This record gives sequence, C-alpha cells and structure tokens, in this order.
Amino acid sequence: MPRIPSAAAAHVGARIAAERKRRGLTQDQLAVLSDIDSSNIRSYESGRAMLSVQTLVRVAEALKTEPGDFLEGLTTEMFASAAKPTRRAS
Repeated sequence: MPRIPSAAAAHVGARIAAERKRRGLTQDQLAVLSDIDSSNIRSYESGRAMLSVQTLVRVAEALKTEPGDFLEGLTTEMFASAAKPTRRAS
C-alpha cells in the first residue's frame, strides 16, 4: 500500500531539499554524509515519509544546520492525513 503524504512530511521534506540544494549537494551525497539510504532521502524530500527525530538530527548535522530549521512553520493541522475520512452525521 503506498504511503499517503501529510502536509507536515511535505513541508519538512521541502525544507530539507532546499537546504541540500543550497549547499550544492545531491541526494546521494546527502545520503552518504548522513549515513541514510538514498531511497529514504528521496522519500523524505518528496514528503512520502516523515523522518524520526534521530534521523532529522542526522540530516541536520550532515547539512550543518539545526534540526529546528526544518520544523519551522509546522502546524498541528499539517499532521492530519491526506486521506482522512470525513464523518457523516447519523
């Protein structure tokens, strides 16, 4: 079953991708620097998966930035699933 991205995962992933590109790194280079599989880097950057706190710290260290930089602008509403069913009144 494919993962359904949340707005939170997409937000964090976009911020990671922007910082990686700003530093002139490829996804494969970031994978090596952070010791994270490149397929996972692609999943994080595309918003298909959300990083654990430990992984977020590893990515931040590899990019020489603070983990909080990737979380800036997140809201609780962003964590709602994109496929969350709506409830009907009975």
